[in-house]
Amino acid sequence: MREISDEKSAISLSGWLALPLWLALLAWAAWPFIGLFAWNLGISLPFPRQPSVFNILAIPVLLFLAKGFGILQPNIAAIFTFFGRYAGTLHSAGFYWVNPFFQRQKMSLRAHNLNTATLKVNDRAGNPVEVAAVVVWRVADTARAAFDVEDYGTYIVIQSESAVRSVVSARWYDGDENGRNSLRGDMEAVAELLATTIQEHVALAGIEIVEARISHLAYAPEIASAMLRRQQAEAVVSARARIVDGAVGMVKLGIEQLEAAGVVQLSAADRVKLVTNLMTVLVSESETHPVLSVGKE
Repeated sequence: MREISDEKSAISLSGWLALPLWLALLAWAAWPFIGLFAWNLGISLPFPRQPSVFNILAIPVLLFLAKGFGILQPNIAAIFTFFGRYAGTLHSAGFYWVNPFFQRQKMSLRAHNLNTATLKVNDRAGNPVEVAAVVVWRVADTARAAFDVEDYGTYIVIQSESAVRSVVSARWYDGDENGRNSLRGDMEAVAELLATTIQEHVALAGIEIVEARISHLAYAPEIASAMLRRQQAEAVVSARARIVDGAVGMVKLGIEQLEAAGVVQLSAADRVKLVTNLMTVLVSESETHPVLSVGKE
């Protein structure tokens, strides 16, 4: 495919300079007809002239030249073609005049929001996840947007969805075994990667990606409950490990302080029994009822 050359500026003239000249030429061309009409009404105007062939031809030419006048609002571009060839783009807001043979097409340069559809994509571990993204974009090269793609609005929608699939499939939902490359836990890096990937996909259309972020991320319904149970199990195991670590430290500290203060001298069997009772009290999830054995003298 032959690509259109980069955007270039169209040749134009300020409308406020062209309008007085156009009005003066129109007055010159129409004055004989105005004088003739006034004479028929019995009114004598200064500088009477008879209409000439130049006056007759000048009026339709001037009306045709009036097609070159136009107005541009801020952040709106006008793209001009001359008999099928790209003639340039005008960005400056205001009143202007261009070649009346130019065909013009207006295009917005303002920022647009795109909310992609919710897609079902397999992450790097093969787990199906639902994901959607919000993309902020604008047209940076009007020539490419107008001539290199059929419809740049549809083009960015399709390419954004393709980029979202590419980014999600290269990462894990919760990260690898070391917690890296996570979709859920490293949103800033994912956003930066997503914006870069979409920019690569839409460069042909002359579109600039301002920002791209994940707006929705969840496991697919068919595995959501299983993944929730797995997360709960991992949380329970992690909590249990911390409880056991804390309980061991408390038991060790308690025994050392009892013996250091001379409160009691513990044999090996007593140590085993005390440790068992303390660990049962500290680690048990339910309320415990310690039993004291009373020996007879």
